[in-house]
Amino acid sequence: MHILMYYHTLMNKMAGCIGLLGLVYALAGAAPATAAPGASYNLVWDSPSQDENGSMPIGNGDLAANVWMEPNGDLVFYLSKSDAWSGNERLLKLGRVRVRLDKPFILPGATFRQELDLESGTIRIHSTLATRHSTLSFWIDAYNPVVNVQIEGSEAFTAEVLLELWRTQRRQLKGNEMVSARALMGIPEPVFVEPDTVAPAENSSLRWYHRNEESCYRIVLENQHLGHLLEKYPDPLMKRTFGCLLSGEGLIAKDDKTLVTTKPAKNVNIRIHALTAQTDTAAEWLAQIAKQRAAVEKKSLQETRQGHEAYWAEFWSRSHIHATGTPEAEIVSRAYALQRWMQACAGRGKHPIKFNGSLFTVAANDRGMWDADYRRWGGNYWFQNTRLAYWPMLYSGDYDQMEPFWRMYRDDLPLLKDRTRKYYDHDGIFCSETMYFWGTYGNTDFGWGNKGVHTTNPYIRYYWDSGIELSMMMLDYYRHTRDESFVKTTLLPIADGVVTFYDKYYKRNAEGKVHFSPAMSLETWHKAEDPLPVIVGLQTVLTGLLDLPGKLTGDEQRQRWQRFRSELPPTPFGEKDGKKWIEPARVYSDKKNSENPELYAVFPYRAYGLGKPDLEVALETWRRRAVKRTGGWTQDPIQAALLGLSGEAKKYVVQNAKGKHAGSRFPAFWGPNFDWIPDQDHGSVTMIALQRMLMQCDGKVIRLLPAWPKEWDADFKLHAPYGTVVQGRVGNGRLVELKVTPAERRKDVIVMTAQ
Repeated sequence: MHILMYYHTLMNKMAGCIGLLGLVYALAGAAPATAAPGASYNLVWDSPSQDENGSMPIGNGDLAANVWMEPNGDLVFYLSKSDAWSGNERLLKLGRVRVRLDKPFILPGATFRQELDLESGTIRIHSTLATRHSTLSFWIDAYNPVVNVQIEGSEAFTAEVLLELWRTQRRQLKGNEMVSARALMGIPEPVFVEPDTVAPAENSSLRWYHRNEESCYRIVLENQHLGHLLEKYPDPLMKRTFGCLLSGEGLIAKDDKTLVTTKPAKNVNIRIHALTAQTDTAAEWLAQIAKQRAAVEKKSLQETRQGHEAYWAEFWSRSHIHATGTPEAEIVSRAYALQRWMQACAGRGKHPIKFNGSLFTVAANDRGMWDADYRRWGGNYWFQNTRLAYWPMLYSGDYDQMEPFWRMYRDDLPLLKDRTRKYYDHDGIFCSETMYFWGTYGNTDFGWGNKGVHTTNPYIRYYWDSGIELSMMMLDYYRHTRDESFVKTTLLPIADGVVTFYDKYYKRNAEGKVHFSPAMSLETWHKAEDPLPVIVGLQTVLTGLLDLPGKLTGDEQRQRWQRFRSELPPTPFGEKDGKKWIEPARVYSDKKNSENPELYAVFPYRAYGLGKPDLEVALETWRRRAVKRTGGWTQDPIQAALLGLSGEAKKYVVQNAKGKHAGSRFPAFWGPNFDWIPDQDHGSVTMIALQRMLMQCDGKVIRLLPAWPKEWDADFKLHAPYGTVVQGRVGNGRLVELKVTPAERRKDVIVMTAQ
C-alpha cells in the first residue's frame, strides 16, 4: 500500500476526471491488497466423520482421494485416477486404504481439528489431549502420482495400514446399477465387474491392480459399422492395468493386504504410488510401477514437498474472487473457491473431468447399496455437461487444466474423420453429444443392431452442436493465450472439420440459404428446422475463424468460410404487439426436454448481451423463456449475468451456493440434481456466473461490474483475452482499485456501476 500512497496525488487527479464512475486507478502498477487467495476458504472440521459421506476431496489433477477420519480414529481414504477405465469403460476407483494406530487419533476428551489447507494442497489433522498430541498430513504430490501420509506423535505408536478392496470376485451388473455402465445398457450379453488382483507383498510393499482382459471396444465399433477401423485404431481398454504400490518407512508386510510398523515410532511416512499403463503382461506393469517408485523416491520427501507447495502457491496466485459485504456473498465466494479446488484436483490428468462425480464419487449406500464405482449416466462424456467445467477456466487463467479436454478431441480426430466418411461420405467431422473417450457414440444411444447411421436415441439423433461450441471455446482459448501452435494442431483441424460437416451435410433452399433440416434444437425440440443454436453458433465460429491472423489460415479455407457464412439462414425471431424475441428455431415441435435453446444466443455464443445491438430483444427472450430455474447444468445464472440482470444473477448464484447434497459433509459436494454427486455442472455454472457478474469480455472490450450487486464488496483477479490480467477491488458498489496487465489494455476497460 505504500506505493499507492506515494501516488496519492496522481490518483486523486485521475479520480476527479472519472469521478462519476467512482474509479481509482493504481497507477503505480501495484496489485490491490488482498489476503492469500486460498487461505480464506480453508475448511476446518472439529469432529470426525461417520463414513465416506463425510470425506474431503484432494488431488493433484490426475490422482485424487476422498479422505475422512472415523470416530474410532481410523484414517480412511478412497483413491481415484483419471485414466482408470475398466473394460466396460467405467471409471473405477483404485481402492480404499485404512490407517489404524494403536494410540488412536481420537480419545475421549481430546480436541480434534481437520483442516483442508488450500494454500499448500494438504489435509491436516490434529488431536490434542493434555500433553499428548498427534498430527497427520495428507497430500498428493503435485508433480508425481504419489499419495503421502505423514503421521507424527508426541508419544511412540504402532501403525497398521490395511488395503480394503470390494471388487473381490466377478459379478454381474444388474438392475439400476447398470446405469453406471449406461453406454452398454441393452447389450445382448451380460455385463460383469471383474475382480482386482492383489500381488504378493514384496520388499515391504503392497501391490494391487485391476487389469482388463476383456473390452467393449470391439463390439462398440462393430455395432456402429466401424469394425473396419479396429486394426487402424488399437483397443484403448484391452490390457489397460491400473493400481498402486504402497510402502512406508519402518513398515513391513504382515500379509499381502497389510503393512505394520516394525516397532513403536513417533513418526510414520506412508507413500502410495499409482500407475495406469497398457502392458502385454501384469508382470510388465509391476516392473513399471517399481521403476516409477525408484525414480520418484530419488528425491527427498522435503524436496518433493517444496515443489508441491510451490505449485499450489502459484495456482492460487493466478486468480481469485473474494466477495464480502453480506453472509450470502461470503457463501458464494467460498463455493467459487472450493469448486475451483475440486477442478484443480481432477483437471490435469489423461482424460477430461467427469461431470457426474469427477474423481470423488463415494459408496451410495443411501441410494441403492451401490459401491463407490457407481455414477449415474456412466463413463461416457456428455458434451453439454462436460463443457461447463471448462468455460470458467478461461477467466481463472487455469489454462493448463483445459489441455485434457483439447487432447481428447485432438486424439479422436482421425477416427472422427473416418467415421464421417463412412457415414456421410465427405471429409468433415461431427462430434457426438454422448461419446466414449475415443470418439464414438455410446452404444446405448446409437442403438444395438441399428442398421442406419443416425441414433435410435431421439434426444441426440440430429444433435451435433457439441462441435460448434467446442470450436468457439477453442477460439476463446486462443484469444486468451495467443498460442499459435494450438491453432495449428488443434483449433483449425477440429473447427474446420466441424464447419465442413455442416456445409456438406445440409442442402440449400431456393434462396441459396442452408436449410438445416432434419435437425433439433438442443435436446428439447426434437423436430426443428433452422435451429437457433446451430445458426448463431456457426455465425459466431465462422466469424472467429475469419478473424484469425491470415498467416495461420489458408486462402482456400477463408473463401470457404466466407461463402458458408453468407449462406447461413437468418436468426429466427418472433414478434407481436411491438415486441420482438428470439425463437428456438424457425420451425419447431415435439418438445421433450427442459432447456431454453433460444438463449444460446446469449450463452454460450454471446451474439446478444451488454454492449451489443438489440439488447431489448434478448431481454424479451429472457422474460419469455419457458424454463425458469437454476441448479445442475441450468444456465440461467450465466445468461442473467450476461444480460446485466444483477438481481436475478445474484439470486441464482446464492441459491446454487447453498445447494449442496444434504447427505455429504463437504460444502461443495453438489447434487445429484440431473446427474450425480458431486455434480460438477452445478459448481461450474456458479463459477461462470460469478465471473461474468464481475467481468465480461467482448473482443478487446473489458466490462467491469456489469451485473455486480451493489451490496457486495469484492477483491478479484481474473484473466481476459490477449494475455490480460485484471485485478481490482470493489467497495460500496464502485470499483475503487484497478490494475490491468499489460498496462496498455487499460484503455479497453469500461467500468460500470454495481446495481
